[in-house]
Amino acid sequence: MADQRLNATESPIDLSLADSNPLVLQALSELFDRDPRFSLVATSATAEGFLGAVMRVPVRVAVIDWMLPALGGQKLIEVLRDQPGAPRIVVYGEESRGEVARLAMLAGAAGFVARTNPAEKLLETCLAVAAGQMVFPFLDVRDLQADPIAQLTRREKALLESLAKGHSNKELARDFEISTNTVKFHLSNLFEKLGVRNRAQAIAFYYSSRLAKDGTGRS
Repeated sequence: MADQRLNATESPIDLSLADSNPLVLQALSELFDRDPRFSLVATSATAEGFLGAVMRVPVRVAVIDWMLPALGGQKLIEVLRDQPGAPRIVVYGEESRGEVARLAMLAGAAGFVARTNPAEKLLETCLAVAAGQMVFPFLDVRDLQADPIAQLTRREKALLESLAKGHSNKELARDFEISTNTVKFHLSNLFEKLGVRNRAQAIAFYYSSRLAKDGTGRS
């Protein structure tokens, strides 16, 4: 176990929690309440409740469930990331071959901890995130840096750009002069290459990737 004592000059880290599972939320509340390095400010079972809480009382770190109703973890992170004084977010979620961790990073989260990890891992991650670090599984970081979009064919990139503009399958078929069945085939391949499950996640991946590139491209 890590040393849980605070130095005289240190203050507890303000933290809020949001999880749709009441048992998990209670367990997490007790975990952080017992640890003097943290000060638990608020808990919520919904994204909207969490958003309202952190807007009223800002905190340094937040731990959220990726499947948080009804807004969802990804949208919640995207809403908060440009807000002044927004908390640094740690996603506490299920491991799905690294998919959730990667999408969380793209959305703007500061860390990810799988629910299968020991509780101490979550505590350590929150401490690191509060100190300004990014904490993600190594393979997910490597996959993100590889930029799956760069590996797409020219047609797949064009298809993704059209998809991101909100075009339906029928419109895609018309624009690319192919059948709707062929569109579905190409989309299936596209989703597999990006590591997403549906068009909504593909669109989110596309815009998150563009934002990440814009951010690194600024001087």
